[in-house]
This record gives sequence, C-alpha cells and structure tokens, in this order.
Amino acid sequence: MKRRAIASVETQAADALSELAAALSGLRTPEQVRAFLEDLCTPAELEAMSDRWRVVPLLEEGVPYREIHERTQVSVTTIGRVARVLERGTGGYAAALHRRGLRHR
Repeated sequence: MKRRAIASVETQAADALSELAAALSGLRTPEQVRAFLEDLCTPAELEAMSDRWRVVPLLEEGVPYREIHERTQVSVTTIGRVARVLERGTGGYAAALHRRGLRHR
C-alpha cells in the first residue's frame, strides 16, 4: 500500500512538472516569462536561479571557478554544482545556451 502511495506522489510530481514546463513554453516573450516567474517564485528562489544562470555562460567560456566567483559573487559550491549539471545534466542548460547563441563546445 505504501509503495503505491509513494509512486502516486512521484507520478503527480512528474505530471505537475510537465504542466509547469508546458505553461512556460506557452509564454511568448521574455517579459511574460519574467512576470510568470515573479508570480511563481519567492525573491530568494529567483535570486538562486538567476545566480545559476549567470554562471552558465562563464563556465561555457572556460572561465575558472574562482574568477567566476570574483565576477559574480556566486559561491564556488554553487558554481561547481552548475558545472556538474552543465556537463552531466539533462541538457537544459545546453539547449538554452544554444537558443541564445552562446553554445561554444
């Protein structure tokens, strides 16, 4: 019984994430996306996501972690996590970089 309950919660979470992705993809302009994100997220969540995104292009350029930290004040730990996801993640960062014309590798 408990296994089904856990599986059901996991399925609901996956469905909710898919719905969120669909909502984002349906927005047409950066202004609409920004408004949606500001409605959806807390200021701290927006700051964390913005920090992660700010370091992605720098990592793609091959800038050393310490220099990224000095430029952005994002923690070296966060920079390392972003680098791991950029290298071994699901490809979301790479797709966004490509769409923005920032993909070099």
